[in-house]
Amino acid sequence: MGAEVLVPAHAEADDVVLSWEGEDVLAVRLPQLSDSLDHILAAMERRHGMPLAELDRKSKQEAVRLLEARGAFSVRHGVETVAGALGVSRFTVYNYLNRETALSREKAPKAE
Repeated sequence: MGAEVLVPAHAEADDVVLSWEGEDVLAVRLPQLSDSLDHILAAMERRHGMPLAELDRKSKQEAVRLLEARGAFSVRHGVETVAGALGVSRFTVYNYLNRETALSREKAPKAE
């Protein structure tokens, strides 16, 4: 997802330092969340073998469901970024999200 591996001596406060048997062996610098979203979108395009904007409606809805599960919409401007990648409006992305929420409620067991 775009992380960078460093020697422990170059680690900064936000980096994750990994130790083995009590000795620091490497550090991992995680990307900013917005960078991660770009990496996720690029990976989805590679998996589909085409730009996300060329997917059919059902595939775009599935992509939004997967992106929501990965926290894509908790990132500032996440909806706008995803809408641009899918070639749809923000309104359409919100409709896909609302559709998934409604389907989840329908599938949930009803309390008696």
